[in-house]
Amino acid sequence: MANAVTQSILVVGGGMSGLSAAIEAAEAGHEVYLVEKNPYLGGRVAQLHQYFPKLCPPYCGLEINFRRIRNNPKVRILTMAEVESISGEEGNFDVSIKMSPRYVNEKCTACGKCTEACTMEIDNPFNYNMDKIKAAYLPHDMAFPMRYVLDPALVKSPEAQKVKEACCYDAIDLDMVEKTVELKVGAVVWATGWKPYEPTKLDTLGFGAYPNVVTNVMMERLAAWNGPTQGKILRPSDGKAPQTVAFVQCAGSRDQNHLPFCSTICCMASMKQSTYVRAQYPDAKVYIFFIDIRAMDRLEDFYRTIKEDPNVQFFKGKVAKIEEDPATKNLILRVEDTTAMSLHEINVDMVVLATGMQPNTSEVPVPAPVTYDDYGFVASLEAKPGIIAAGCTRTPVGVSESVQDGTAAALKAIQSIARR
Repeated sequence: MANAVTQSILVVGGGMSGLSAAIEAAEAGHEVYLVEKNPYLGGRVAQLHQYFPKLCPPYCGLEINFRRIRNNPKVRILTMAEVESISGEEGNFDVSIKMSPRYVNEKCTACGKCTEACTMEIDNPFNYNMDKIKAAYLPHDMAFPMRYVLDPALVKSPEAQKVKEACCYDAIDLDMVEKTVELKVGAVVWATGWKPYEPTKLDTLGFGAYPNVVTNVMMERLAAWNGPTQGKILRPSDGKAPQTVAFVQCAGSRDQNHLPFCSTICCMASMKQSTYVRAQYPDAKVYIFFIDIRAMDRLEDFYRTIKEDPNVQFFKGKVAKIEEDPATKNLILRVEDTTAMSLHEINVDMVVLATGMQPNTSEVPVPAPVTYDDYGFVASLEAKPGIIAAGCTRTPVGVSESVQDGTAAALKAIQSIARR
């Protein structure tokens, strides 16, 4: 039987699967350390505008989870933190965690005075760098923990002292430094999630070269009320309302030169985003270029509803190339209709690339000897005794599946400890 020290569970990743694992393990009576590299919890779900198929806002589900964490003293949250090493064995792991400085301590009341005093601006990572924010900032409106962050560039600048003096709660600590935290835990849940496939690698599709080519994750922020355009979907090149929008499926997915696998959620994400366009612009025309439509089980009804919209055209064919009309900044898509075996050139105002889900473990592996598949996903639910993979660390999944997977991982972690 493990001793009292090693009854604790480490959860790495504060997205939906990690949150679910942490909450379930804590409510079952275990001490939980929840480690997240961002300054806030919620992962990519916090950056969504709506879920499919109900089209409800993600803040609703996140707020419930945050309340459960806030009310449970068994959960200790470590943000701006990354696991550097894991050693030992099931029931008795030694873990080293690197903590980056936030430069704001627990006294912060989120009053915003530091932002008011700050003039330095940085790219806004929450909005995928589509706008600017002050270098003293709250990551987003519903951030948890609700605490500001200072960018390191601000801390090194002459302006730092002025920002510090603007805080009347003594919450700004310019002397914070990187530190290492050592933990001993009985089990580890690895739930570090995914990243969008890098669209600049898709050299024929124009991302980076043409401003009106955006990705599906960027589209979520354009539609969100707290996004760079306050929820109005506008062309980045000129701020105009698009009247024709093309969604290009499998942008980097199901491609031996990029991600050879299907990311499973992209079809539904594009159909969901077509409703964003149609709700804002009743006369707008939407094209969805696809290889196959993946709308499994209960999601078939959502697919059928979208197909019934006369202004949404499903076009079976892979887009070979995107070019820009330099005069109008419109985009010309060269595509083959694989049903009619004919070539087309289609002119649109804006293009959304449905980029695939690349597991973060493909670039930042678990710091312990575990097995991966050919695509960088952890190869099994139990990566090794005592280390359990969850969510998109293991396979491409949507939000509801991430919750289920996180709950399963919590149970496996508890069973792992109980075996000792």
